[in-house]
Amino acid sequence: MDSKEVALDLFPYLKVYKDGTLERVAGVEVVPPGLDPETNVLSKDIVIVPETGVSARIYRSNLATEHQKLPLVVYFHGGAFCVASPAFPNYHNNLNKLVAEANIVALSVGYRLVPEHPLPTAYEDSWSALQWVASHKDEEGNHEAWIKNYAEFKNVFLAGDSAGANIAHHLALRIKESNLGHKLQIRGIGMIHPYFWGTNPIGSEMSDRLRKDLVDKWWLYVCPSDKGCDDPLINPFVDGSPDLAGLACDRTLVIVAEKDILKDRGMLYYDELVKSGWKGKAEIMETEGEDHVFHIFNPECDKAKSLIKRLASFINQGKAPVE
Repeated sequence: MDSKEVALDLFPYLKVYKDGTLERVAGVEVVPPGLDPETNVLSKDIVIVPETGVSARIYRSNLATEHQKLPLVVYFHGGAFCVASPAFPNYHNNLNKLVAEANIVALSVGYRLVPEHPLPTAYEDSWSALQWVASHKDEEGNHEAWIKNYAEFKNVFLAGDSAGANIAHHLALRIKESNLGHKLQIRGIGMIHPYFWGTNPIGSEMSDRLRKDLVDKWWLYVCPSDKGCDDPLINPFVDGSPDLAGLACDRTLVIVAEKDILKDRGMLYYDELVKSGWKGKAEIMETEGEDHVFHIFNPECDKAKSLIKRLASFINQGKAPVE
């Protein structure tokens, strides 16, 4: 039927048909929360912004006790802003492993997706999740016991992969200009294979036109604007982008993968951050022989386990002593 002709194939994420309907082909599976027997990590789903329906999946060790306050990691999943969720099996398993390895409380944010909710909705939903976390320092409010009883607000970290790492970057800049920093102390940001881009190719993008065109196509669908791939949301180095020196954290870990078309952008981010005058400590890790978010899709491989261990170590080295 003509109505089911594909108007846009946004491989590998979704298809848009000429009749206006949309089919997500990735990130659609879901698993329920609960006790993971392999890691002994508990999880549950919560609504954090009833007005918009923004939800999250929260995690803690089954062995956690209320007198031992733990670092809180606010996690933003990837999926090019248009697919996946905290309940996607690969992300759920990834968070279980991170929580077990690092001994943390984690909040995986279910921001709303493009195209039903155009950008900057994902950023606003993620910001509202941080505001909700900060509200637990108030006497009254929509409080979650796992945050109130187990999380240490002096030791908050932001983390994410791909689009989620992009979100973490923008929130850390926004915190600097808000009063949120008085309630939450962002100790660090873990950025795995961050989704940054630009119109003019750099590094391997110059020789890999096929994947360059593919990533161009993703962003132009996700954020149609006259700025294109030099929109400050996706290119943090164009004129008009906030100064990286304003990043509101003490430490940053950038993780890149050797075969990832986004690798050069991640390395550029690290280099520019170091040169920016930012007062924190920046670290970078490159995984040889692997491609974009390999750890999500092949979590049992040794390199994925090493990545999780490095991120967990980054969190525990960066936390402040709890009184």
